[in-house]
Amino acid sequence: MDLKELAANALAQNKKAALLVGAAGAALLGFGLGYKYMRKPEKAVRVGVVSQILIHPLKSGKAVPVSVAECQKMGLKAGELEDRHWLVVTEEGNMVTARQEPRLVLVSLSCQGGYATLNGPDMEELKFPVKQPENHILDCRVFSKDIQGRDCGDKASHWLTTFLGGEKTFRLVHYEPHMKPRRPAESEPLFPQFEKVAYPDYGPIMLLSEASVKDLSSKLDQEVTTERFRPSIVIGDCEPFDEDSWEEIQIGSVRLQRVMSCGRCILTTVDPETGVMSRKEPLETLKSYRLCKPSEKHIYKKAPLFGQLHTVKKTGVLHVGEEVYKITH
Repeated sequence: MDLKELAANALAQNKKAALLVGAAGAALLGFGLGYKYMRKPEKAVRVGVVSQILIHPLKSGKAVPVSVAECQKMGLKAGELEDRHWLVVTEEGNMVTARQEPRLVLVSLSCQGGYATLNGPDMEELKFPVKQPENHILDCRVFSKDIQGRDCGDKASHWLTTFLGGEKTFRLVHYEPHMKPRRPAESEPLFPQFEKVAYPDYGPIMLLSEASVKDLSSKLDQEVTTERFRPSIVIGDCEPFDEDSWEEIQIGSVRLQRVMSCGRCILTTVDPETGVMSRKEPLETLKSYRLCKPSEKHIYKKAPLFGQLHTVKKTGVLHVGEEVYKITH
């Protein structure tokens, strides 16, 4: 083959390659443009502002208000505090909440420098290491679903048993990252199958507005506070029950997805300041005007709805004072 033929063949091959590359590029461009125009654009509308961020390290224990928190897939975290990662259990491993022991709402648990601290009225402060790898891992049950927890030792057990009356023995357990989590979908099918939590009732985030609490208080003989309803995030500068319609919201870099309303139970009748359960209000008043639609009775039954349960679609950091945006597509 002479030089002319070699040159002609090379030119033909280059043209073919160029045509293939050009076709592939055009296809990719077309796909990109198609995706751009097929995808529904997002619209963000300001609906409120974050007025409180509350972490409940101990399930049914006192809230710890913080100004900044990480919003992780399994809930809020601030420093060494993680939301509902500590749980009181019976000797058999069954969960204990303020539904059974109302005075639990008076117990505060804090963490600093690798140590956890228990505090309560008329009790001496108790400090113990957060990490106690030599302690047993207990098999526990939260709403009849299995989960594990690291036993926090006999001193913590004695402290809680004494505070709660001394008739039954209680133990404190701590959820660690390597442990098998609970799947909310096993109890409530509205939750995605891949979602996981430690010791919350269901979702990692519960959101409530100040206006909704004020609306309820206006119907009661005695006002109630947001702390009674144990939310993770409290929203201000909105109308009562606006939060019911926020299917997807953006707060800073955090994206939350609503799953369902929060059905309320006897726990709402425990006064967070006294630890006394009335068994009546505000639950009865909520039932008078916050029941679900007939089509949703198979989900909520007779529980009144107050607050919204969310999953964390995009993690990030939350700040008190940040604006809240409702996302629509």
